[in-house]
Amino acid sequence: MGRFVFKLPDVGEGTAEAELAAWHVKVGDVVAEDQVVADVMTDKATVEITSPVSGTVSKLHGEPGQMMAVRGPLVEFEVEGDGNAAAEESSPAPVPAAPAPEPKSLAAQIEVAGAAPPSAPAPAPARRSDVARDPNQKPLASPAVRNRARELGIELQFVTGSGPAGRIEHADLDAYIAGGARPAARGGAATYARAEGSTEVRIIGLRRKIAEKMAESVRRIPHITYVEEIDVTALEELRAHLNAQNKGTDRPKLNVLPFIARAIVVALRDQPQINAWYDDEAGILTQHAAVHLGIAAQTPNGLMVPVVRHAEARDVYDTADEIARVSGAAKSGKAAKEELSGSTITITSLGTLGGVVHTPIINHPEVAIVGPNKIQERVVVRDGQIVVRKMMNLSSSFDHRIVDGHDAAVFVQRIKGLLEQPATLWMG
Repeated sequence: MGRFVFKLPDVGEGTAEAELAAWHVKVGDVVAEDQVVADVMTDKATVEITSPVSGTVSKLHGEPGQMMAVRGPLVEFEVEGDGNAAAEESSPAPVPAAPAPEPKSLAAQIEVAGAAPPSAPAPAPARRSDVARDPNQKPLASPAVRNRARELGIELQFVTGSGPAGRIEHADLDAYIAGGARPAARGGAATYARAEGSTEVRIIGLRRKIAEKMAESVRRIPHITYVEEIDVTALEELRAHLNAQNKGTDRPKLNVLPFIARAIVVALRDQPQINAWYDDEAGILTQHAAVHLGIAAQTPNGLMVPVVRHAEARDVYDTADEIARVSGAAKSGKAAKEELSGSTITITSLGTLGGVVHTPIINHPEVAIVGPNKIQERVVVRDGQIVVRKMMNLSSSFDHRIVDGHDAAVFVQRIKGLLEQPATLWMG
């Protein structure tokens, strides 16, 4: 058997280092050639690193959140044959980021790093407990035992079970009380076990990139947010009609986003300075002819902005298909780097959780972001009559260095008019 030292390869962006985002293997794992061993993150994307050899993992270099030097050692394997260890004895050590405290609660990270957990005082429970049970694990007990415990005000989470597989019996409740635990008073206000202690979680990987991006946008851009309500009753009727008409066909089911995308495209024709990037260091505003529409999407790994390119050249169905495709790729982690960059203006929608109003943060270096809120029925006055209409607020933010308040209002009012008279979205 020999030893093979696998160095972090160049991830293709000319960077000297990358952040180790996650391990997919641990010491002792048998790894096949081309198997993913780690995720690393650059400023633009997360990259899966695959093993160049088959073998057994003998050592992992670095921990999640640490900056790793390109061409520095990443993983060591025991392999058949001589390996390459003789040539790698003098390999440089990884370049660490600024020292940060070891996370106290991420047991998986501690195990991967091969280090002993840091010592910390255990939080004292509100009641006597000698049970090492996961807080999310439901204790085993019969309905009768649960009812009795509820009547006595006893939290089963803190009771040791003497039955099979730790099942809690009536005798265990008696022993718990005899051991000094006092049942809660009955007939008064409900009592609950007090929670104590804290958990430290290091912000790493994509979440750290999101935090840095948001802080940069707020720090560099003076935001102005403009909110307007839009009557989308006619739009919703059109959308329902089209979905019913196309049921059973290969056309996608339409939500409101493709219509908002089209309204943005049309409104930008008169205000090209809003479809732009602003380089505040060089003092240059780059106005784009094409509308590359960013779609802020919540993914399992955090917020990402996949891009619908050339939204100006797409009809409502093509736009719906492309929104679904790029958003799905981002959520599954399969989006290409070029699908996650290059947007010229962004839509951020929380769907049915959209609330009444929000203050979206601009995706730097863009100068505008459009944020639809949820659609809900409201009582409004139309032509002197009280009626119920489907209403949606639109919360949009602009870079006040480039977009004056008047221009922001004109832009939003143009979108409002288009959505309230949806036939005009495709006229002219």
